[in-house]
Amino acid sequence: MEMVSPTATAPTPLRIGSFTPAAPVVLAPMAGVTNAAFRRICREFAPGLVYVNEMVMSDAVVHRNPKTDRMMTFAADEHPRSLQLYGSDPSKVGQAVARVCDEGRVDHIDLNFGCPAKTVNRSDGGSIILREPQRVHAIAAAVRAAVPKQVPVTVKTRLGYEDQSLFLDIVRAVDTAGVNELTVHARTKNHGYRPPAYWEEIARAREVSSINVIANGEIWNPADALRCLQVTGCTDLMLGRGVLCRPDLPRQVAALNNTQAPESLHWEQIPPLLLHFFELNLANYDARYAPNPVKQWLAYLRAYFPQAALLFESIKRLRDPQALHARLRAEVERVQLDIKMTATA
Repeated sequence: MEMVSPTATAPTPLRIGSFTPAAPVVLAPMAGVTNAAFRRICREFAPGLVYVNEMVMSDAVVHRNPKTDRMMTFAADEHPRSLQLYGSDPSKVGQAVARVCDEGRVDHIDLNFGCPAKTVNRSDGGSIILREPQRVHAIAAAVRAAVPKQVPVTVKTRLGYEDQSLFLDIVRAVDTAGVNELTVHARTKNHGYRPPAYWEEIARAREVSSINVIANGEIWNPADALRCLQVTGCTDLMLGRGVLCRPDLPRQVAALNNTQAPESLHWEQIPPLLLHFFELNLANYDARYAPNPVKQWLAYLRAYFPQAALLFESIKRLRDPQALHARLRAEVERVQLDIKMTATA
């Protein structure tokens, strides 16, 4: 299929269907972390933004895999309900999105063409498809045709697979597929997550795209967010691992235009969040697997909170949910006692 180059347009305000976010900030879907429990915590910090569920495999959705169905969980008050899928067969991906839309599970579909994980790439999904822009187009177009017009379809991609020689072809492939928006992680698959992120490439994408482009990659703090906006010319950002290191990062970035920035989180506020996260996972998922998301999140928190390293060392080998629960409660009590002692000193 011939893909006609679009004419670049000025950025438009971020919209997900009928939903206009309180700020142009989106939480990236991250496997094993951005489940309903984590998204709920994020919404408590920064309500009114877009928080995307962790990625699921389209084949598993089609075959009604019980674990995958549990992963597609949204709170009753969660809107928009955003779900990211990946797959390699346009027909199968189309069937998967048709199912979740017909069942009223989601308000927004996001397609993944950027995941660098070997397990995903070996199954012919994620970033490996970037080697063939026509396949990107075919999958995105099939999904657009399979879902109701009022359900927005967005795409997340990288700059390419081995290199970025096909990047603009990929952008055009997405643009001509009829989707609503494009998010670009400013690295190739081979770059992995190594810095830097090549934000200037996103500016090139905007020159050939007629749809809104959202910038992603290497945004760890509000200063990074400002530089990314300046380099790319984008108005919208997707935040990923930076949110795992700083749970209040969406709130900080959303307030960039405010005269007074919100106060940053202190370590004393983190253990209650971890306990809350763990208890939400216990209530909604198999207790055997509840410790893993907490450990994964705590491992990232070490990059911003030195105290997180000590807590991680004390829990990393705990497998019994009750033992982990007790350790987290003890840490909450310890920091609360420290706060009281400081206040009375």
